[in-house]
Amino acid sequence: MEGEVIGPGPYRATKLWNETIKLFRGGLPLRRHWAHFRCYDWSFTGSEAVDYLHELLRRNNNFGPEVTRYQTLQLLRKFLKAHVIEDIKGRHGTENFEDSGQLYRFPTLSPLKSFPARPLLKDGGDLPRLIRWDDYEELPQSENVAPQKTRVMTSDLWNKRHSVAIGDVHECKLIRRKEISVKQVDHIWKSMTAAHLQRVLGLVSLDGVLNPAHVSGKHIVHNVFSVNKSGVVVLENKAEDMPYWVVSAMKCLASWPNCSDSRQQLYPGFERDVLRTVGDYFQRLKEPLLTFHLYEVFVNILGLLQDREVATEALQVSCLLLPPPNRRRLQLLLRLMARVCQNPQLPPLNDFISTRTLMVQMFSHCVLGSGDEMDLDELLATKLVTFMMEHQSTIFLVPAKLRRQVEEHLSHLKRVQIKYAGSDTDFSASPAFCKQIRRAEPEEQKVVGTRVPLHELLEGLIADKELPAKDKRKRMKQVWLYCWERKVIS
Repeated sequence: MEGEVIGPGPYRATKLWNETIKLFRGGLPLRRHWAHFRCYDWSFTGSEAVDYLHELLRRNNNFGPEVTRYQTLQLLRKFLKAHVIEDIKGRHGTENFEDSGQLYRFPTLSPLKSFPARPLLKDGGDLPRLIRWDDYEELPQSENVAPQKTRVMTSDLWNKRHSVAIGDVHECKLIRRKEISVKQVDHIWKSMTAAHLQRVLGLVSLDGVLNPAHVSGKHIVHNVFSVNKSGVVVLENKAEDMPYWVVSAMKCLASWPNCSDSRQQLYPGFERDVLRTVGDYFQRLKEPLLTFHLYEVFVNILGLLQDREVATEALQVSCLLLPPPNRRRLQLLLRLMARVCQNPQLPPLNDFISTRTLMVQMFSHCVLGSGDEMDLDELLATKLVTFMMEHQSTIFLVPAKLRRQVEEHLSHLKRVQIKYAGSDTDFSASPAFCKQIRRAEPEEQKVVGTRVPLHELLEGLIADKELPAKDKRKRMKQVWLYCWERKVIS
């Protein structure tokens, strides 16, 4: 394999387009050709261009050996339309490139695409802001103090629970998050999923790769939790699901020859008609299943395919960003493609190419595509869809690390905590309330705390009419001695 792999980064598709053009222009042999009794130097035939570019793409690490001659021809037609090449009369755009002896040449102007200007980012970052402990409310003490009894913490208890030196204790407030709303949960999933994707792709920023405005936290939460036992997304609005006849056709192919609908009369070539029915439905979709907005995200994953584990995790995170109907269609389609390719009982679906090649060629552009006709979407889609089909059983799992991080963050926000003035440190709180105390206050609390029960004991002795007077005097003397020894009274 030749060609340096272009790693993840902003506008990777544009970089691949320019790199491919440079390799093509720099390596295609140019020579003198004759046509209509005229001599044309520095020219090449259509067939020569197809031969050279096809081999170049197959040997390039960014594309691979799955590239077909027809895909190469389609790319050269894009080159002609984008004025990367022109015919010997200088025509381009409206002309159709042919795999024949027709003559072409390179124009003198640069055919490379310029990079779009990056939008200015606010607040120096492109990720949604996470809800933090700065977003808190102060709790009125009346909500947390028992009405019948006031609880005051001694210095020993304070020191034990908070590891704060006795004496210079700062003022603190009991705080908690308001009840976390569904909208806030969606926002947290959105922010943490985007941050996780950025780390997996190994990017400093998602600028030029993913616009946060195109990410829905609601979609992510739905894709994580609203799934059936098979892990396939369940849609709330059934009108967004695939038509019944498409689902029926897909089930028939996936379980061939045991079609679930026994009323269907099988005939020679029936399986090809069923596949054509499924293909027609997906090819008529207005937008690829991975959406135009997420095109750059998935193109960047192509640079990670050499590391299967990293690429799989990147796909797991990226597929969470899809609208639920798209994720459901994509998962069912890839599952169908994998089962069809692995089914030895299924008759050949094409007379000229293998079933695996047919599946990829038929559905790749339904999965990945850009809104710009000048991109390499067909070639890139072939490589990505091949990988996704081979790993369809794992790429739709929710990354365990991401789920754990989100759950821990939500759990942290739900805890009542103590906030110290001038400090960002949070401590878990169990006391009803806390306040600043003086050094002498613990000793005063000790004396007051002892006097109250002694006062109650003396009142009880005096009020006890059944106790003889002699015994009363004896017990009162014992109480007085106890108080004098412990300096409760002076």
